[in-house]
Amino acid sequence: MPSATFDPNAPDPRRRRRRWPKFAALAVLLALIVAGLWPRPLPVETAVATIGDLRVTVDEDGRTRVRNRYTLSAPVSGQLIRPPFKAGAPVEAGKTVLAAFETAAAAPLDARARAQAEARVQAAVNARDQAQARLRAAGTTGELAATELRRARELADRDVISAQELDTAVAREATAREELRAAEFGLNIATFELAQAEALLGGHATEDGGAPLLALTAPVGGRVLRVFEESARLVPMGAPLVEIGDPADLEVVIEVLSRDAVAIQPGADVVLDHWGGDEPLRARVRLVEPAGFTKISALGVEEQRVNVIADITDPVELRPTLGDGYRVEARVVTAKAKGVLTVPGGALFQQAGRWRCYVVADGRAELRDVTPGYSNGLTIEIREGLAEGDEVIVYPGDKLSDGARVETLRVDNTR
Repeated sequence: MPSATFDPNAPDPRRRRRRWPKFAALAVLLALIVAGLWPRPLPVETAVATIGDLRVTVDEDGRTRVRNRYTLSAPVSGQLIRPPFKAGAPVEAGKTVLAAFETAAAAPLDARARAQAEARVQAAVNARDQAQARLRAAGTTGELAATELRRARELADRDVISAQELDTAVAREATAREELRAAEFGLNIATFELAQAEALLGGHATEDGGAPLLALTAPVGGRVLRVFEESARLVPMGAPLVEIGDPADLEVVIEVLSRDAVAIQPGADVVLDHWGGDEPLRARVRLVEPAGFTKISALGVEEQRVNVIADITDPVELRPTLGDGYRVEARVVTAKAKGVLTVPGGALFQQAGRWRCYVVADGRAELRDVTPGYSNGLTIEIREGLAEGDEVIVYPGDKLSDGARVETLRVDNTR
């Protein structure tokens, strides 16, 4: 039986078994180092491009005011009897006596003053006749506008005319209705001014033979908005006494920047928020004043602004406590787009003179050129470059680049 020989140069198998755990630990350490240094996906907020309706608005503060208001002034100099009314008191046209004068203190009418008073009476008669003619013309225009609106609605039900043409007919009928109310108000004022002019020619004495009294009745119905003279005293001719109007007949004055006023057209829809009620109110632009004015902003910057006048179209029952001079927040609609592709406005940015955005594709950011359309500040229309369902990155940071790995956090773009 051959004997085993010992070779001192042969490798020791026990040494090999002691060496492999060191290599394994080194490999694990290298893997951890690589994993720690490997770039991680950037967390980004994303939103989905969707098809929907877009409404572009001009948002500014506004204030309400009574559309037709009338300031009652003293027709002659005399001793004013203390008025019995306070602000908010109801008045009835032609019946409620708002002010009374003792005209003994007034200078008597000489031949020249009497001739002037008679001429004023004749001018008031002509003004009343003119107001009556305007009322008849406004009534005819209103009937025509109402007929055109009925026809437009019938044609719209049969899809013969567009929605824009129907909106134009609605706006024309509303404007004609308001012009009719204004003509009625103008006739009431003309009638009252005629009574004032006739009152200058004489008054009537009291039952006890005292100084003659001159009574001024309300020219229109409504409420007392303001009392200028609350005490009995001698007032000069032309002094304002009482301001009256109908608080239910309100309009809204919106001060907008002149560059925004260029895009606002009469008949545009207006939404009134934060007026004190639970639901927004609807209004419609009646007039964009042709002349602007300079106003100093809260930051001390001079701004050119324009008054936009809007009529509240919601019934009085929805705004019973809204009065004259109240603050509202108005959103004037300048453009509408239906069935368009929209994304949040923060997804787009300008680069190299082009509009671009990042789209998430297979876990990476893909840079695309897009063509934007209408924008309301929060949402923007995309005309080219994206498709419905594309996931865009909102507010991309400077670290984001084309092809970078991203980790998405979905946000809501339906606001």
